[in-house]
Amino acid sequence: MNKLKSVFTGILISVLLFLTGCSPIGDKSASMTIVYMSTTFFAFVLLLGYCFGVRKKQPWFYVLYTSVLVVNIGYLMLAMAKTLDGALWANRIAYLGSVFLPLSMLKSIQKISRIKYPKWLNGVLIGISALVFFIAASPGWLDIYYKSVTLETVGGISVLNKEYGPWHSIYLVYLVGYFVTMLATAVHAFVKKMIDSTSHAVIVLVAVFANICVWLIEQLVKLDFEFLSISYIITEIFLLSVYLLIQNQEQVIATLKAQIMQTAELPPAETLELKKESRDFVELCNYITTQLSDLTARERELYDCFIAGKTTNEILVELDIKENTLKFHRKNLYAKLGVTSRKQLVECAKAIEL
Repeated sequence: MNKLKSVFTGILISVLLFLTGCSPIGDKSASMTIVYMSTTFFAFVLLLGYCFGVRKKQPWFYVLYTSVLVVNIGYLMLAMAKTLDGALWANRIAYLGSVFLPLSMLKSIQKISRIKYPKWLNGVLIGISALVFFIAASPGWLDIYYKSVTLETVGGISVLNKEYGPWHSIYLVYLVGYFVTMLATAVHAFVKKMIDSTSHAVIVLVAVFANICVWLIEQLVKLDFEFLSISYIITEIFLLSVYLLIQNQEQVIATLKAQIMQTAELPPAETLELKKESRDFVELCNYITTQLSDLTARERELYDCFIAGKTTNEILVELDIKENTLKFHRKNLYAKLGVTSRKQLVECAKAIEL
């Protein structure tokens, strides 16, 4: 499943970069339109995938996926706009998604990191987001966000030529504040080990950092294409991947807890002893699930051989290694997974696969 997501992401990036950078000048208008249509389509597919493909859903992930779709719809409408009024309405739609997207990203990262905040804080953040949106949506009615704005055609697509007003910096401060908070949240969760594994933390940090870099590039360099439309989609995939991995681990723990409850009909003394052993077993299995992603390629091969029931001689032949090398990797594998024997490792692996 993870390989499929990686391939999907790679194909998406390659196709979009090809469309934006490799087309003849005369075809640029059509290519840009196709790119915005593609990002809108992918955003819609991801929203549907989350709605119907994820077992345990979270409200803020709905907001995240909907916001990305709204942003891309706004970008597409703006690129195809024929009048200034139509372009301003498209711009407002794009800002509607852009303003609420950082909030939903932050709340999604908090959910993944298991960080809890007072419930009243959600209301405050939503209120601030709504205020920022109304300011960003004011062009055409007020001159506080844009002093002036005209519609131009660049490379065959419509763009707004803007002269920023005195309140435009509010949106910039709003975005920077969220980016800093998201980074701080991810780093805090990593340091406090609130995210299940190092690889999960790295994925979250990369997702946030990538959006910051793309946003900074768009602020410093005048571009005809909104690359954030792509980075937002990739961020969705990253965050959903981590969330699904965490859900899978929670399912493993729930299954093991159910096994513990099955001992309730045994005699009291024996039940207490089994429950103690089962708790230790659950904790060990949970620990192993968080460490599997940190194994080296060789250690993972050895792990797969062990749970497949292969003998030492079979492993030596399959991996083409010496016995001393096998002992070295086995020692490291046991240390990383917190087990002391092959039997213990196999028992935990079978429980995890349930």
